[in-house]
Amino acid sequence: MTTTPKVTRYRLRAGAPLAPRPADPEAARAAAAAAMEARPAPAAVTMHPLQQRLPQQEASVEEAVATEAEHDIDKIRREGLTGRQLRMARRVAQKQGLEVASDFDAVRQLRALGVDPFQRSNIIELVVPEQEQDKTASASASAPVPAPRVQLPSTVPEGDRQLPSTERADPAEQRASEIRGIQRDLARRRRRRMALLGLRLMLFVLLPTVLAGYYFFAVATPMFATRSEFVIQQAEPQSGAGLGGLFQGTSMATQQDSITVQSYLTSRAAMVRLDEEEGFKQVFSDPAIDPLQRLHQPATNEAAYDLYQDHVKISYDPTEGIVKMEVIAPDPETSQRFSEALLGYAEEQVDQLTARLRNDQMQGARDSYEAAEARRAEALANWLRIQEEVQQIDPVGETAARTQQISALETQRQQLQLELQTRLAVRRPNEAQVNSIKSQIAGIEELITDLRREMTEASEAGSSLAARNTELRLAEEDYGFQTLLVQQALQQMEAAQIEANRQVRYLSLGVEPVAPDEATYPKALENTALALLIFSGIYLMLSLTVSILREQVSS
Repeated sequence: MTTTPKVTRYRLRAGAPLAPRPADPEAARAAAAAAMEARPAPAAVTMHPLQQRLPQQEASVEEAVATEAEHDIDKIRREGLTGRQLRMARRVAQKQGLEVASDFDAVRQLRALGVDPFQRSNIIELVVPEQEQDKTASASASAPVPAPRVQLPSTVPEGDRQLPSTERADPAEQRASEIRGIQRDLARRRRRRMALLGLRLMLFVLLPTVLAGYYFFAVATPMFATRSEFVIQQAEPQSGAGLGGLFQGTSMATQQDSITVQSYLTSRAAMVRLDEEEGFKQVFSDPAIDPLQRLHQPATNEAAYDLYQDHVKISYDPTEGIVKMEVIAPDPETSQRFSEALLGYAEEQVDQLTARLRNDQMQGARDSYEAAEARRAEALANWLRIQEEVQQIDPVGETAARTQQISALETQRQQLQLELQTRLAVRRPNEAQVNSIKSQIAGIEELITDLRREMTEASEAGSSLAARNTELRLAEEDYGFQTLLVQQALQQMEAAQIEANRQVRYLSLGVEPVAPDEATYPKALENTALALLIFSGIYLMLSLTVSILREQVSS
């Protein structure tokens, strides 16, 4: 059989003292009568020493007491007590059995008795459980009780059932109690969330950071870095016209070459050549290297290339045109050896960048010169053949000689004609002399005609002198033209040679590779701090992502 637990209920009555309701009304009335008899007179409690004087001074004493009471009440009123404190003071005064005219009078009388109405112990005594009331009622039957203590709040028994009070409690007290409960709940949730946050930070941020720091400080193999710097220069930069000449002599002129060399040094081809000539894979496969930096056997080219990218760092500064290279290796000698080998590869690559252009330029100029020389030799052979065929070396001289002969013959003919006219002018000329002169003139004219015919008309023996002269002149002019072409081709070949020399690129070392005497990596402190920042950023991103997803799902 189950027993119903006894519920202790409290009820506040507005404007009146709350006292425990006894189960027996007659016993309650008897206890109230005994309390009234045992209660001291209020005048005795508030008796002022001035009231003990002579009866004739009672009126003046009462006035003084009233004036002093009013003065005390005014001072209490100026203290700015709240309504809750005044109600509390009235309840304590009623508990003490004082007759008060107002709440401020209750405070005054309690302070006169030496009771602080706002003390916590006095407030707690207003509320007494039902068990203490039963003990007090049973004790009052055997021993006289001076005055019943008014308890706030008190249980209100209603027969066999214990029902909650229908009277409402103070709203301010109820609101404050609810606020305190909410604050305690919020504080508990805040502590729980802070504990979970600390646990997550420890698992996802601090623990990985500690592991990373342990690796950098205790496990990582020391690495040595050799640094070097070089620039790519042009032999004799040609001054260009227009906007192209503005970049001559600056880093912009060789920027493309520098970027090409950088790409080559960071390529698989450079890694494969370095492994074939210097043993890159063998060096990083040493068991003395920690597992994270060691190249595990059998090593593939892809794995070696990934390690090569981490240990060979090349950067290019476009403003100054400087290529900076850093080579990392387990020991300083190997680092310097790898750096020198890569510099050699870079110099060969720089030379190959313009080798084809220079070769093409020189080959074209050389082929043009050789073709011109061949044509000139052919023209010279043709000229010689024509001279042998016509049996004539200088057509101009031959023509001049024939022309001189014709001129001499014509001069001689004119002299003979003058002499003939002179002979015929006499009265009786000598016929033999006249005939002789006439025959000489006819012979000279026939000779002039033959000479002119040989110069312009072809004979049975061969072509005419004019044709032969024309052939010789054409052969001579062809030879002269081919000679001019040979000279131009020679000039072009010399210009191509100069231009090819200008296209040559040189790799100039600004900082030579020198082996370090102390380990460069790992930078334990910096890497640990970086790991902390990275893990913190990852945790923050994941937290924000989860929060956003949760908000989206809930909405």
